[in-house]
Amino acid sequence: MPEFLLDEQISPEVARGLGRKNKSIVVHCMVEWQNGGFMGLSDELILEEAASQNLTLVTYDRRTSPPLLKRWAEEGRSHGGVIFVDNRTIPSSNFGDLIRALGKVWTAEGRSEWTNSILFLQRP
Repeated sequence: MPEFLLDEQISPEVARGLGRKNKSIVVHCMVEWQNGGFMGLSDELILEEAASQNLTLVTYDRRTSPPLLKRWAEEGRSHGGVIFVDNRTIPSSNFGDLIRALGKVWTAEGRSEWTNSILFLQRP
């Protein structure tokens, strides 16, 4: 089962809401994960640590993460999976839709292998 790591742009309220919705979903928010020690660090460091803990990163960062993931694929490096969210699809302030969409992904894909997976979150 994948565990989600929500990036800095996603409120901890989303993590709490997902946990309330489904007790089986394990969700970490960046501000609390590793005592907040990864706040503001590079995508590369975050993805490396997330991969070592089998965490799938949920992020709004569609500017710097895709080139990094492309480079890692070319180098044969693995990551724990990435779920991209677009503010035009689900604004970061829309906690309800984020919770529903991530819950839907987890229900549909929760038993899948997430290593090196990339998904674009859709409105529920």
